[in-house]
Parts: sequence; structure tokens; C-alpha cells
Amino acid sequence: MVTDLWYKNAVIYCLSVETYMDSNGDGVGDFRGLQRRLDYLNGLGVTAIWLMPFQPSPGKDDGYDVTDYYNVDPRYGTLGDFVEFTRGAEQRGIRVIIDLVVNHTSDEHPWFQSARSDPQSPFRDWYVWSKKKPSNAHEGMVFPGVQESTWTRDEKAGLYYFHRFYKHQPDLDTSNPHVQAEILKIMGFWIQLGVSGFRMDAVPFVIAEKGADIKHPKQQFAMLRSFRQFVQWRKGDGIFLAEANVPPEESVEYFGRDGDRLQMMFNFHVNQHLFYAMATGDAKDLAKAVEATRSKPQGAQWGLHLRNHDELDLGRLTKEQQAAVFKAFGPEPNMQLYDRGIRRRLAPMLAGDRRRLELAYSLLFTLPGTPVIRYGDELGMGDDLSLPERYCARTPMQWSDEPQGGFTKGDKPILPVISGGPYGFEHLNAAEQRRDADSMLNWLERIMRMRKEVPEIGWGDHSIVDVGDPSVFALRYDWRNNSVFFLHNLGAEPREIHFTTDDPDGPQPLINLLGGSNSDPQQDGRHCVILEPYGYRWYRVGGLDYLLRRSDI
Repeated sequence: MVTDLWYKNAVIYCLSVETYMDSNGDGVGDFRGLQRRLDYLNGLGVTAIWLMPFQPSPGKDDGYDVTDYYNVDPRYGTLGDFVEFTRGAEQRGIRVIIDLVVNHTSDEHPWFQSARSDPQSPFRDWYVWSKKKPSNAHEGMVFPGVQESTWTRDEKAGLYYFHRFYKHQPDLDTSNPHVQAEILKIMGFWIQLGVSGFRMDAVPFVIAEKGADIKHPKQQFAMLRSFRQFVQWRKGDGIFLAEANVPPEESVEYFGRDGDRLQMMFNFHVNQHLFYAMATGDAKDLAKAVEATRSKPQGAQWGLHLRNHDELDLGRLTKEQQAAVFKAFGPEPNMQLYDRGIRRRLAPMLAGDRRRLELAYSLLFTLPGTPVIRYGDELGMGDDLSLPERYCARTPMQWSDEPQGGFTKGDKPILPVISGGPYGFEHLNAAEQRRDADSMLNWLERIMRMRKEVPEIGWGDHSIVDVGDPSVFALRYDWRNNSVFFLHNLGAEPREIHFTTDDPDGPQPLINLLGGSNSDPQQDGRHCVILEPYGYRWYRVGGLDYLLRRSDI
């Protein structure tokens, strides 16, 4: 039913309305402020905006504890402001996807309040209850070290309720057909207001069987097919971008063997091995991870990220691999979280080293999939480790060197703006970087523009090329008789590599897409390229005459 696979060659930008731009000086970001920054995002090259939760919420989990799925938190504006924002985005060719948080609600949601108050409530069966505390209540917690149990007694109901996340987030019984119908209704509501899709939170938990007597919950994959069918009935090119941190061999069940379930999933497997590769300077495990996630239906796509709003989860790595990543990027205990991850932003993880930041983003934009970047990372923003848990990487956007970084005219921002030190707003901000042609912001804009001009990455078949050096990751794409070739030196030492492109018409020149020298084949047909420490190259295979002969576009 989809006629436009726009997500194949998109650039997605994730932001929180709350911390992006405040228009009225109350210290809280809002939709009017965000709308004023649409031209900034359009100029950057963003093609889709992913909004973190903005519905009414007590704010105990940064909006992921929803109390009303059909409204906007009054602090951020009104439904009218939301529609004006989506309309403004559409005028600039930018799509909007929003978080769909339906694994659980807030314990202050009217559904739960009704359910706990009356055994005859129609909402009692919308949640998961038990007369006794199950014996496995201390297993399967999402936030170990912070969360104590997955079952909590509610005195008013006289029962225990299930919560995979914090105790103030009771799980919905998504097996209940009434709950499933409500989820469809929620999606239909926001599609009608201009949304092009949903980033679905905690998908494996949403579709899992739930109950005190269920020891080995099965995944209800048919639910994903019904969700997709509904969205495409309402909006033909609407999509799902799933948060599903599952082993590669299970991903096909989420995409659907016939490609009839989720269109996109975050590639957590590659993400974790990418950081391991950068920590060790060895590309071998990254290559294996890319190969392990090769198999997917034709219309499906991986979502790729470096850092997101959560911790860098290292749960798919071995203990030895985890230790290497912790040592390189989060050696202090207060940099780590939940016994499995690092809670820092990208720039401080890489010690602000511009070479390594460029390398990381070059990898992000050339690995198989669609890049997703986090607000502020285009500037190289830092983190505030004095803030609890994941809030350290959720500080307000730094727009200028004005008070509060230009985020608000008030003096009490929702979270402290980073001030002082190498990442302080006084010198690290969007206004300053706009004026500097060599800034991180302007460099990333150029990279994003070039990424959209290389559709082979989103659409083509990839192959990993052995160039005889474990520090160099070489990747080739072929699509519609066109080919591109990428080299990345993960090591701190320069590398000289010799390789062939194995083209059917014989050795071809490599055209440098980012400027600098091209590479012509030597007499033996091989190319010789010298990569500086953390260096990278983007090449198109073949000169103009070759492309004119080979292209069918």
C-alpha cells in the first residue's frame, strides 16, 4: 500500500519540545518556539522531526508517563499550536513523527485511577493485576539499580499491578482487544493532525504477553501487522520506527517476513559494536555486526544513531567488550547507568576531539540505514553529570551566548543550561557556529546534504571490502548501475591501504565526494589511499564518462 518509501533516504532529527526553544519566557520549551526554529532545521537539511513525548504528564519520566493521549501538555501550548507546527513543517518539506508510548500509562491517568478504584470499572482489565506478589517480581526490571520490582501493591485496589518500568508507570494489558482498539484510535487522532508516523517506544514489551502466571511471555507479532495496516489505511506513507533492542536473528519478526509489520527499527546491534570499534580501533566486530543485520525485507530499513535520549546501552556486548567501551568513553562510575550503559553525550565521550566526532558522524551517515541525530549534537553539545540518570544529556538547546543560551528569556529554565567549561553556551552555541564556515554545525550540514545526494546508501546493496588493514572499515554500495565507496580509519595512526574496486569494466577512478584528491588506479589496477588518523573518504566509483555509460537514471 505504501507508494513512497521516503524513509529510505531521510535524515531524522530527534528533539524534546520541552528543552528546544521557549517562546514565552516561562523556562519551558513550547511549540511556538519550535515553530520559530523550523527554518534552522530546514537549513540544516533535516527531512523528518521525531518529537519526544509532549502529551500531558506529571513529568516523573520526562513525559513517558502519559495522562492524556489526546492532548498537548499546557506548558508546551495547545492542539492548535501543534497543528500550526506540523503545517509549518509540511510547508518546508519536513515530516513529523511522534513518540507512541502505549506500553504503560502514568498512575495518574484517569484509566488507572478508575481501574484501581472500582473492580467493576471498564478499565480494570486494561491493566495487569495479581492478588499475590509474583515470585519473579524482582526480575526483568528495565532500570536495575534504580527500580526495585516489577510488581507494586496498590492499597486502594488491594492488588499488585505490573510495571515493567517505574512503579508510577503501570503496564497496559495490550492483549486486551479494547486496549488495542484504543491504541489505533490514538494513532488515528495524531495522523489527522499532520503526523507522518510514530516512533514506538519499548516495542518488545508492548507486544509481550503479560500476567502473573506467565513465566515465558510470547511476543504477539500479529499486533504489529494490525498497527501497520491501520496507519497505512489512514496515511499511505505513514511509518513506524521501532525501539526494539533485540538480537539480529529476531529482527525479521518485527519487520515481518513479508515486510508487512514495522517499516523501521533502530539497529542497536550495530550501534553497540560501532562504539566498541571506535574504542579499540578495530573494525572487525563492526563488520560482523553489519553483516549480522543484513537480512531484512525489501521495504524495511534500519534506523541508525550514535547517541539518543537514553543511555548508550551496551547489553549486547560481551563483558570484555563492555569493559573496553566503559574504559574509553565512560570510565567514571557517575558516567555509567543501570549496570549496562553510558549516560554521556557524544562530544564529551570523544573528549571533544573534532577528528573523532567527524569520523563517528561519517560512519553514521554511510552505514546501511537512515541516520537519526539528537538535538544539540550538531553543535557538539556536552552533558551535565550533576543531573540524575538520563537527564544529564537532556539539557536545553544552546542557541546563542545570551543568558540561558538563548533558550529562554526567563531565568529559571526547566533544566540548567550548560555554562562554563568547554561545552558552555557562552562559546558553544548555534549562533557562533553559523558564522564559522569550519564549525561542527556547518560541517554536519554539508555531510547531511551529501548524504541525501547519495541514495545508494539507503537503497543499494552493500558489501564490506577487505583492504588488508584491521583498522580500516571499507564499505561499498551498488544501486541502479551506480556505486559508491567509503573508507574509515578507526585508528589513531595514519594508514596506507591498497585495494581494488573489482568493477566489471576494469579499474575505475574514485571521485572524492567531500572534496580533496580523487584516486586513480595504479598500473596494477589497485588504488593507494593514505588515511590520516581517524580519517575518512567518500568516493563515487568511476569518472563522468564511466557514469554516463553505466547509469540508467
